[in-house]
Amino acid sequence: MSFDISPLWISLKTAVAATFVTLVLGILIAYRLAGCTGIWKRILDGILTLPMVLPPTVVGYFLLLLFGKNGPLGSLLARIGVVIVFSWMATVIAAVVVSFPLMYKTILVSMEQIDQSLIEAAEIFGATRWQTFFRIILPLAWPGILAGIMLSFARALGEFGATIMIAGGIPGRTQTIPLAIFFAAETGDMNTALIWVLIVSALSMALMYALNGIKCESVCRT
Repeated sequence: MSFDISPLWISLKTAVAATFVTLVLGILIAYRLAGCTGIWKRILDGILTLPMVLPPTVVGYFLLLLFGKNGPLGSLLARIGVVIVFSWMATVIAAVVVSFPLMYKTILVSMEQIDQSLIEAAEIFGATRWQTFFRIILPLAWPGILAGIMLSFARALGEFGATIMIAGGIPGRTQTIPLAIFFAAETGDMNTALIWVLIVSALSMALMYALNGIKCESVCRT
């Protein structure tokens, strides 16, 4: 029996798409909240990081309620012929929701550690808000952004609970590597499960090696 390689491509596509979305949202939201204080920031921060502490199946259940055919977004999208549940887009949404807190919190901490005197000096010398953002904040927060990218990609690559709830495990369509491992083990195909375990472990190790290499290079340059 031939070995189906589709879970690898589905996982990689999902992780790349989810990481891109979380990167954009993470930078924008972290930048907006970095200088804020008060109870509303704590409340919003708690909501944004809630998927990090909730069981993934609970997150998946909430997504199913939201994007199901009777859900507020699901019924709205159905009117224009878009079905999210049990589609590849559902795997991306699940990966985005569970990996976003890692991206957001890592970038937020990095931005909050930036010396505010540098930002004030840029404003004194006439830099616009966007010039300050792109020339000072982003470069100084780059280590945190890079760490967020790596962590979010790894989390999206290994997502299981939320994905199986909203996307299922349709072979060649929504079956990611974690789902392939689960279904292979369930059917007693331990050799296939082992192959996928080794593949995802190798990808994770390569990711961590790349992250450590980039960090070491940055330290050496400074």
